[in-house]
Amino acid sequence: MTPTSTGTRLKALRERRGLSQEQLAETFGFKNHQTIAQIEAGQRKLSAEELVLAVQAFEVDLDYFTNPFLIVGEARFSWRRDGALGTNDLDAFERKAGEWIGAYRELSVATGKALSPVVHRLNLTRTESYEAAEAAGEGVAAFLNLGPVPSQGLVEAMQDQLSTLVLMVEAQDGISGAACLVRDLGAVLVNRNEPAGRRNYDLAHELFHVLTWDAMPPERLDDGVGSGKIQKRIEQMADKFASALLMPRDVLARHPADQIDYAWLNRTATALGVTSRALKWRLVSIGVMDADAARAFDDRLLSHNGQPDGRQDAPPPLFGRRFMTVMAAGIEKGHVSVRRTAKMLGVSIDGLGELFDVYGIARPFDM
Repeated sequence: MTPTSTGTRLKALRERRGLSQEQLAETFGFKNHQTIAQIEAGQRKLSAEELVLAVQAFEVDLDYFTNPFLIVGEARFSWRRDGALGTNDLDAFERKAGEWIGAYRELSVATGKALSPVVHRLNLTRTESYEAAEAAGEGVAAFLNLGPVPSQGLVEAMQDQLSTLVLMVEAQDGISGAACLVRDLGAVLVNRNEPAGRRNYDLAHELFHVLTWDAMPPERLDDGVGSGKIQKRIEQMADKFASALLMPRDVLARHPADQIDYAWLNRTATALGVTSRALKWRLVSIGVMDADAARAFDDRLLSHNGQPDGRQDAPPPLFGRRFMTVMAAGIEKGHVSVRRTAKMLGVSIDGLGELFDVYGIARPFDM
């Protein structure tokens, strides 16, 4: 661990507890707050005794300060969740998610897969129109060469061309996805148990946040509760961007408005990997259908894209090929143990081997 990492984590704990540097200095027995400032800035190390004191004072595990993969204090998250999920549960899941992202970042570098410090950004601000957000979505789809069904190649394109890690995760109830920004890397987490249309929509929505974070930083919680006008506008722009990226204007504009019925909406939405209701309003946005005609459709007949039993597709495997390839390389080159990797990913050692098998990756260990 570097002094900077330790100091960053100490600062995050201090701020979470609402303590000043002066108050924390008293806990350590320092004469003034300058010593705390030096530690937080990475200019001074915590001694072994001071590290133990910090663990005891803040009631955290020693792993909080010694785990090289944690990105506590340096990562920014924005979560899509409903109000049923408690803050403590979200904090715990965020730490775990941060460990996955941090492991990918550190092991990528350690195994020779250096990450690019240069990432793409969208030239948008919150003062621009929803039409501008839609144009940006269409522009990104064209830039990534996603073709007539953008959802099919979006994950790989985000990782290959935009330095954005995509993780399919076993999220707690109430979490549909998240965006994360950390040094040299953007990341999007998607709840793999959501229907395909929701997964793809969340993926594109969170990509918007990764690409516009500096100009339009999202709130940590995107749950519609307590958001001000500015944040609501940012989320609406993200929705417009996602809709335009996933549903190509040139493909949809070819279909005559008088031939749009329930069967066509459900069939086309399934083919595009979106929901029928989202498709309906995208048609309104591009002028193929008017709003009154869209409202005339009974949304109950569009639910689950017309599947009467609510049948969903099988969820994708955990995490993703890119992520698991880096984990395998880290194990093979001795940067992380099999046992630690399995524990970090929340699977047994047998389960870890099966994950490598699913992605066609040679197991980097003998069973």
